[in-house]
Amino acid sequence: MAEFIFKALAKARGVEAFFHVESAAVSAEEIGNPIYPPSRRCLSQHGVCFDASKTARRITAEDYGRFDKIVFMDRSNLRLVQRIIPDDPDGKFRMMMSYAGKSRDVADPWYTGDFEATFQDILTACEGMLADV
Repeated sequence: MAEFIFKALAKARGVEAFFHVESAAVSAEEIGNPIYPPSRRCLSQHGVCFDASKTARRITAEDYGRFDKIVFMDRSNLRLVQRIIPDDPDGKFRMMMSYAGKSRDVADPWYTGDFEATFQDILTACEGMLADV
């Protein structure tokens, strides 16, 4: 959801050409899977366009050199990525909700079933991220 929410906000502000945004999984479980259907429904309900052909890929060590920022939804994701990318010498790692001025994880719909709360967390954080750059 975060990839497409950020892209939609950047496009609405006319700055999408300045960003290359990709989401990636921290484990192999979801590799090749499409966007989770409840996430698709939530994005659609908010009018957020998404690439229906998008499938999950796993983050790689090479991603550290490819991206200026690597943003995590929760602390568990951060710990798992640190197994793949153990060092962050350039300070690229950042928690998503820090862009919203909060020191907590994004609400996880996998456990709560509340995709709307997740959407709102991500939307607020993405707006903060755009204001930060």
